[in-house]
Amino acid sequence: MTFNKTKFSASLYATISISFWGVSFVSTKAVLGKLDPYALLVLRFGIGALFLLLLLLMQRNRLLVSIKYVPHLLILGILGVFVHQVLQATALLTINASSAGWLISLSPIFTVILSILFLHEKMTITKAAGMVLAVTGVLLVTTTRSGQSFQFSLNIGFLLMILSTLNWAVYSVLLKSLKIPYSPLLITFYMSLLGLILTLPLIFRNRGWESLSFLTYKEWAHLMFLGIFVSGIAYWYWGKALEVLEASKVSMFLYLEPIATLVAAVLLLQEKVFLISVGGGIIIIIGVIIVNGQLVPMLFSIFKKKRL
Repeated sequence: MTFNKTKFSASLYATISISFWGVSFVSTKAVLGKLDPYALLVLRFGIGALFLLLLLLMQRNRLLVSIKYVPHLLILGILGVFVHQVLQATALLTINASSAGWLISLSPIFTVILSILFLHEKMTITKAAGMVLAVTGVLLVTTTRSGQSFQFSLNIGFLLMILSTLNWAVYSVLLKSLKIPYSPLLITFYMSLLGLILTLPLIFRNRGWESLSFLTYKEWAHLMFLGIFVSGIAYWYWGKALEVLEASKVSMFLYLEPIATLVAAVLLLQEKVFLISVGGGIIIIIGVIIVNGQLVPMLFSIFKKKRL
């Protein structure tokens, strides 16, 4: 049993991505009092695209891509950025946070199914057990934090959230299978740029720019975080993780998102933390570790070195 540093690094990239996405709910909540959801999306993509462009220029990377891969980038940008974010922003107008957290947990399940069908990845008993544990942990964290139980009804918000989870699964599998011969940084830049172009009409429709003058320095700080870390770095690192790990394994890190949201809410919003939520978080982490199998080899490697 050996510790694979490359796979561990990929797991770390996925964890960082999910951490940023989890905290994004807190930053979004802080800004939505002044901005409508669609104006927020435009600013996120704009800031993210500019940040990624600066990184590319600093690293002196070529910005041009072969016309052969333009359709690939268009598909990924539309699915992973524009459609995904608009679906979630619209869905969250009509459903509560607990229900949203539960429905997001469907995405890894969809990803596993699609990975088996199109990437020929295998479904093992260990992977299934880890998923069951993680889903159980999500239930404990999301319902106790919001004080509400998951309730399904014929609501357009539920349908949109389910579609967003299926859409994210399709995006992850496509990003893995298309094998575009460019760095994840360059791919993420073009996706963010496309997201900005496609959402720009929304800010004109709602005259969202009129609210910008009312934003405080604190709210601008939240916007910068959402643009740079959530729309920029998180998508970039997700792509780096998919370069190494199976799509089904990377998707399992989505179950860590409620933990990141819980920690951010406690630290930044002074929300109460319940013991059952902590237990749920531990269960989620165990489930993800079981599926990815990174921690046990690492500990074995460290123990072996100490004995030598």
